[in-house]
Amino acid sequence: MSRFVIVLAVTGTILLALGAFWLSFTTLRDLAILSGIPAGQAWMWPLIVDGVILEATISVVALRDSARTARRFAWLLLGAGAGVSVAANITHAVVAADTRVPALIAALVASVPPLVLLAMTHLTVELTRNTTPTPTIRESTPPLLVADETTTATSVDAPHRSEQDAVPEPRDTTAVARPVATGGGRGQRGDARVRAIALDAEGVSKRQIAAQLGVHPTTVGRWVNAPDRQQDGDPHD
Repeated sequence: MSRFVIVLAVTGTILLALGAFWLSFTTLRDLAILSGIPAGQAWMWPLIVDGVILEATISVVALRDSARTARRFAWLLLGAGAGVSVAANITHAVVAADTRVPALIAALVASVPPLVLLAMTHLTVELTRNTTPTPTIRESTPPLLVADETTTATSVDAPHRSEQDAVPEPRDTTAVARPVATGGGRGQRGDARVRAIALDAEGVSKRQIAAQLGVHPTTVGRWVNAPDRQQDGDPHD
């Protein structure tokens, strides 16, 4: 809604409210004079009655989000003020109207100003209340969310990588081994025996020693158990 339209609507409601207030004011003042209130004080009577309508209407809008007790009292005050104003205007129309006009018609005409005053006051307050722009909240994904997910994924993967780094890879001892042919010469078999005894001293199993040297595990057992003895089938020094 453009600002010009709002200003135009508020101006129209204020003018209508002023016109209705003036008609109701003069009617209630005449009724106060007919009721015996001095003319110098009779103008206070319409101000009290219609002033209650104005204040109660503003209070109803202002207390919209307040407690139920406060809103109930504002509505009660508004209803009472409007009822008194309408009844007073109708009473004045019945008493002072021309005899050529039926009393029902005079009562309907007299009830219009206070009702219009009530409606225009409420509408004016609503228009002025809703002209203040409300800040819009933009929904946006915080950039920290992606960073948190990345950090979480890194922290989850880190223990797995550290565990993999902590477990040493088994050494492939057979890759560096050079098989020793059993049918080789005397020097080759002697070297193989010395190598087998050295590996056994390091704690290498006989099966692994046999795989490295290319001999049978039983041969490795004979070499290790009796290193200084000539084994079966071995040539003498």
